[in-house]
Amino acid sequence: MKEYLHNTIPNLQAFDYTIHHDSLFINHQWVLVNGISEKKSVYTFLKDNILQISRKESIIETSWTLNINNIFQIETEDGLITVKAYFKDDDVLVLNHQNKKEFALFINTTKYREDLNSVEDVKAFLREKYKQKVTDLIYGHEFYYIEKSEEFGPFTVEELSEKVKSEKISMYCFVRDVNEYDYSKRLRIYDLIKEL
Repeated sequence: MKEYLHNTIPNLQAFDYTIHHDSLFINHQWVLVNGISEKKSVYTFLKDNILQISRKESIIETSWTLNINNIFQIETEDGLITVKAYFKDDDVLVLNHQNKKEFALFINTTKYREDLNSVEDVKAFLREKYKQKVTDLIYGHEFYYIEKSEEFGPFTVEELSEKVKSEKISMYCFVRDVNEYDYSKRLRIYDLIKEL
């Protein structure tokens, strides 16, 4: 089961009570992505093991428990299910069913201003979130570039962009992050600029 999940959604971090319970789990509004086009469900895990499931016209209160191995048991309309929780990051929670090859994907909307009501809304949320993450990462790094078999740098993306605008270098020069040792990723200045 675990291999299936990690192949589908890579780089997951297993739920850790000391890191995730208070800061990301309790009192956060998690929108269930699975089936969002049919009905929107918002899960809020509250203290005292209360799980509040909000739908358009109803609020259901049920329960959840957590054992010492960070395995959750959640009471749902379909009965008691056993899941293991993983975080992709602060805004993406995955509950992996322990008895089936299934998982539920949730998005944390506690700090998000827009409503998530459809698959398109979810795509827009994720696109904007990761675009911003990539932009922040790029702005914080420096890169070397290679032109005519000679290496130059390091430069920030802004500096490289200025060199391209003033036609001092080609936007198709290969670049490497200062922490990389070669140009095997085949990344070009053009690729960096288009992410900004």
